[in-house]
Amino acid sequence: LLPGNVEHVLAGLRSPRRGDVIVFQYPQNPSMDFIKRCIATGGQSLEVKHKNVWVDGRALQEPYVQHIMSDDQPAGLSDRDNFGPRTVEPGHLFMMGDNRDNSNDSRFWGTVDMDLVKGRAMFIYFSTGGDRWWNALFNVRFDRLFRPIR
Repeated sequence: LLPGNVEHVLAGLRSPRRGDVIVFQYPQNPSMDFIKRCIATGGQSLEVKHKNVWVDGRALQEPYVQHIMSDDQPAGLSDRDNFGPRTVEPGHLFMMGDNRDNSNDSRFWGTVDMDLVKGRAMFIYFSTGGDRWWNALFNVRFDRLFRPIR
């Protein structure tokens, strides 16, 4: 990926597309890097209906997605399970985490400008279980290390 506005190409080969897992600067705080999956690119329309994502009127098949909550929050309460429809502006990406019920993503803070994209994630370099600091220390998931990201 070339710096700045020179070129928006991932791994030196192509522009981001739906399904790519991308590293980018968090739009709310560019000093932080985020990693999420690209769900829609500039010009595409997007809608989330009862936890299912629709892009340009077609339901996405997303075998990588996890839902850990059984409830379906209405659009007036939260954008988590019902969102849109929205059209992604040119030069932007709509990003969502694979753990959909527990992801801080474009449903809540908007799209990612291509100028914030750093590159495509290629493999898992570290993985732990749980959400407590001691799990990170004592529960390294060695079976996931250096596996390719799909």
